[in-house]
Amino acid sequence: MRVMITLSLLGMLSLAACAGATDPIQPVQGVDLSRYMGRWYVIASIPTRFERGGHNSVETYSRNADGTICTWFRQRPGSFETPVKLLHSTASVVKGSGDGEWRVRFFAFLSTQYLIGWLKPDYGQVMVVRDARDYLWYMARTPRVSDADYQTMLERAKGMGYDIAKIQKAPQQWPEQATDSQTFVGACP
Repeated sequence: MRVMITLSLLGMLSLAACAGATDPIQPVQGVDLSRYMGRWYVIASIPTRFERGGHNSVETYSRNADGTICTWFRQRPGSFETPVKLLHSTASVVKGSGDGEWRVRFFAFLSTQYLIGWLKPDYGQVMVVRDARDYLWYMARTPRVSDADYQTMLERAKGMGYDIAKIQKAPQQWPEQATDSQTFVGACP
C-alpha cells in the first residue's frame, strides 16, 4: 500500500511538473554580431536584484580578441543623481545557435542563459529573454521608443509566455546629444 501511495504521489508530481513546463524560446538566427555590438539603452525589463530601481541603465557590448563578448552594464541606482554602478560580464556564443544564444559569465563562477528572442531588422531594438521566463530586457539604440513599439513588445513577451505584469519601464533621462563619456564605460578588464 505504501508503495502505491508513493508511486501515485510521484506520478502527480511528474504531471504537475510537465503542466508547468514551457517550450524553449527559439533565439533569432543569423545575428550579425558586429552590428549587434555597441550601446543598448534598457527601455524595460524584469529586473535582476542588481538592476532594481536602476536609472539610465545601459548595456554595452564589444568583441574580445578571443571571440568572447565583453559586456558592461551601467546604471544609477535609485535616482538620476546617484553615482554610476557598473557590472562587468563576459559572454560566449553557443555554437549552432546562429549567434542568437549566449552564455554570460559573472564573477568568474556564475553563468546564465542569454537569448536574443527578437531583434528589429535594423538592429535598433532587441528583446533578450530566457527559457525560464524569469528575466527579460527590452533595449534600444535610443533611450526612448514609441508607445506603439512598447505595446508591441508587451504582446511579443506575452506570446513568449511571460507574465507582462512583471515588466517594468526603466527610467531614462539623457540630454539630446549624450556623449560617449556619459555612456561608455571603458575597455574590458
